[in-house]
Amino acid sequence: MNFDQAAFEVRCEWGRRGVEQLAPISDVVIIVDVLSFSTCVDVANSQGAVVFPYAWKDESAAAFAQSVRAELAQKRGQAGYSLSPTSLRSIAAGTRLVLPSPNGSALSVAAPGTPTLAGCLRNSRAVARAAMTYGTRIAVVPAGEQWPDGSLRPAFEDWLGAGAIISHLTGSLAPEAQAAAIAYERLRHNLQTLLKQCGSGQELIERGFGQDVELAAALNVSDCVPTLIDGAYVPR
Repeated sequence: MNFDQAAFEVRCEWGRRGVEQLAPISDVVIIVDVLSFSTCVDVANSQGAVVFPYAWKDESAAAFAQSVRAELAQKRGQAGYSLSPTSLRSIAAGTRLVLPSPNGSALSVAAPGTPTLAGCLRNSRAVARAAMTYGTRIAVVPAGEQWPDGSLRPAFEDWLGAGAIISHLTGSLAPEAQAAAIAYERLRHNLQTLLKQCGSGQELIERGFGQDVELAAALNVSDCVPTLIDGAYVPR
């Protein structure tokens, strides 16, 4: 098909449709949700916790958490673990956490049968290197955000995160992957400022989560490779 980028080894496409389009013809899929799902998974896995992605933030999440013997993340700003990377910095090793998210979590469960990794700025180099061990056909999927009507809002921070990962990959790049890598290379020296200035960063700062943005903008500070195994991200 015209949109599967199958003529190239490294592919890049947005959102759930991107996963559904690319996963069947890829050796591995990398989900990129910088603010904040992928960053949360990296922080939690780095501490030895296990993270279960779950697509819905409703009453069914509690039942799912119980079914996998895990703790359910709270709403951002509430006490306990949440979709705030800052809240996960001291998570105990061995903790089993369900982390609902309509973006990164939903994409994570959209590619059954294809190895799936969670990538962000913090672990971009490590994830890229791990991805190449699965094969040459690599799909990098920036999750994006949602407009109020539920449609996809391409997110600046996910575009940069995808580009950061792609910059460490070898193989032929689809034009979409080339564009993401070029954007990252052009802007990589100013990530902290740019993430604070972009729409998603501004939203979090206004809500009092500026520290989350700072954590998410840190580049290659983690060697963790969150790998989806039996429905949960585990550290590799």
